[in-house]
Amino acid sequence: MDLLNTLVDKGLRRELPTRDEALAVLATSDDDVLDVVAAAGKVRRHWFGRRVKLNYLVNLKSGLCPEDCSYCSQRLGSTAGILKYSWLKPDEASRAAAAGLAGGAKRVCLVASGRGPTDRDVDRVSDTIKAIKDQNENVEVCACLGLLSDGQAERLRAAGADAYNHNLNTSEGTYGEITTTHTYADRVDTVQKAHAAGLSACSGLIAGMGESDEDLVDVVYALRELDPDSVPVNFLIPFEGTPLAKEWNLTPQRCLRILAMVRFVCPDVEVRIAGGREVHLRTLQPLALHLANSIFLGDYLTSEGQAGKADLEMIADAGFEVENAGEVTLPEHRAPSGGGCGSHAEAGCGSHDGAGCGSHAEAGCGSHAGGGVCGSAPAAPSEVPAAVAEAPADARTDLVSVRRRGAGTDLAPNA
Repeated sequence: MDLLNTLVDKGLRRELPTRDEALAVLATSDDDVLDVVAAAGKVRRHWFGRRVKLNYLVNLKSGLCPEDCSYCSQRLGSTAGILKYSWLKPDEASRAAAAGLAGGAKRVCLVASGRGPTDRDVDRVSDTIKAIKDQNENVEVCACLGLLSDGQAERLRAAGADAYNHNLNTSEGTYGEITTTHTYADRVDTVQKAHAAGLSACSGLIAGMGESDEDLVDVVYALRELDPDSVPVNFLIPFEGTPLAKEWNLTPQRCLRILAMVRFVCPDVEVRIAGGREVHLRTLQPLALHLANSIFLGDYLTSEGQAGKADLEMIADAGFEVENAGEVTLPEHRAPSGGGCGSHAEAGCGSHDGAGCGSHAEAGCGSHAGGGVCGSAPAAPSEVPAAVAEAPADARTDLVSVRRRGAGTDLAPNA
């Protein structure tokens, strides 16, 4: 169809689609979803070939968060039966990271629940980064610690961090309906602090929280303006015990259309399928590899993912290959000096005309759906769904599994 041909041409030129074009991708029918995947796949292969970057999460501190992010199982008001523990010691975190690296991960993402780190927390994470890099010289380390104060991004960079994750999660217009203890502007400010410190910015979204197509396009356009090197796309895992437990709004086809829209708007950045892919994409996960060039290996923060071995088999069976440590993830124009972890040049998230890193403002820890980081405060009664509310008959609650292994336990991790 003409729309897809136009979007492919724009993606190969890094030209921004119109909002109407982005909305039209989300409005395509299930009958056309394979055509949409094929078109966006041409853009993905042009910039990233058939490589798939593997990332591995280490939850340094689980639960016990004072923020009220409605999607998050770690919010203080959550009754989800997740693991709760305080900071892992650097050697514990290093051992957890080693499992993911042995499974083929190129980047380790160090995540901690909470509003944001204290200076002592930054010291802890700095020691952890050193412990990991002492054992694995070429590993990329991304920190995800919540809202940053002045100077903290610079300290993390000096400690050896390569990147910082902090998701926008949803549109500015609807952010207040999801979180009340910090603002969208706080989130953008933290991404900008990371960017200014020389860290590779990582910022994405959570789909499936009841948002409209317009909201999805709004947040993806805001991300393009903010200019991250990587954009994680999370699909809400509706944990029992959270305000969004009954939000089962996604189908596998809907997820593919969302990923395709993100790829068209941000053609030359690392698009990562993050939390919730197993729950919502299910058997269509291999098709999503034609849209995204990055995934998480194994488990998430508080939820269990597909077995690491199954991830690797899926990649191979779909005709893709795992990106190795010696390969630069991003296209040359975004990593002009061999910045392995994806340092960029002027070009934004596929941007042109100097769209740069500017943007509105917002913050939070960029948590992953179904295993969120930036928890919350006790829920007000109006936030919690009525007890009589029931998930749709086709809700796959059987696929939501709380993590019981890996970091914070005595059991071997899934990697």
